[in-house]
Amino acid sequence: MCRLFGMTTGGPRVRATFWLLDAPDSLRSQSRRMPDGTGLGWFSLGGEPVRDRAPVAAFQDADFNSEARHVVSHTFVSHVRYASTGAPDVHNSHPFVMDDRLFAHNGVVRGVDVLDSWLTDVDRVPIQGQTDSEFVFAYITAEIRRQGDTASGLIAAVRRIAAELPIFALNILLAESGRLWALRYPDTHELWVTTPRLTEPGAQCHLGAGREEGQVKVSRHREPTPACVLASERLDDDPGWRLLDPGELLMLDGSEASSAFPFDAPAHPLTAADLSGAESTSQA
Repeated sequence: MCRLFGMTTGGPRVRATFWLLDAPDSLRSQSRRMPDGTGLGWFSLGGEPVRDRAPVAAFQDADFNSEARHVVSHTFVSHVRYASTGAPDVHNSHPFVMDDRLFAHNGVVRGVDVLDSWLTDVDRVPIQGQTDSEFVFAYITAEIRRQGDTASGLIAAVRRIAAELPIFALNILLAESGRLWALRYPDTHELWVTTPRLTEPGAQCHLGAGREEGQVKVSRHREPTPACVLASERLDDDPGWRLLDPGELLMLDGSEASSAFPFDAPAHPLTAADLSGAESTSQA
């Protein structure tokens, strides 16, 4: 399956180098099993989303490796892709950007044509790829516009998708400047969260037993900074990782974190036996 990564401090701007490149199970390491696309998204000093993506594995992508070392932001979204729908192509690589938000998805949702029919001319945003993920994001974006609130729009969109479309998995990271939403739905794939305290330059990275737990080498601030890190699999052996519960929507707003469980079980759940060969391979 594709792998998700998200991080937010809610304010202080840091690097995500440890998690993306240096952790025992970094995103770069995971990309050796997820070769079909790489993307990294962050927010500029003005709060605008920036992203760079390519249809190659992260460990082969010089831009990803450079940006992972040098970009500073309070919020990051990254993704390494194993294609299920849509060929390896830059337009099918995550994260996607719409209405100043970043989005990445892990799973399979059937009914792209139905999703497309739910978008009115007023709602419609440019869709450049062929993935179910981008159509899901377009519909979420339309519902956020209708609801006038990000959380309400996300919940409304997922509720309708879950009620009307076949779903294998719908794990989501959705980010605004300084805010991040993470959804594990239903229980098909894992999504983990940890809350390390990031320290000043020169502090020891946590790499395993015998190192100071939860400490990450970062820059551009002096005091310990709380952060929230999300990933499809635990990136190191810190015991602080927690598996999100099935159906849990974790909402991170600045330094505030809360969880909600606003979704019923999918009305049309897909099993591994229902997937095509490409889908089954990508979701293993």
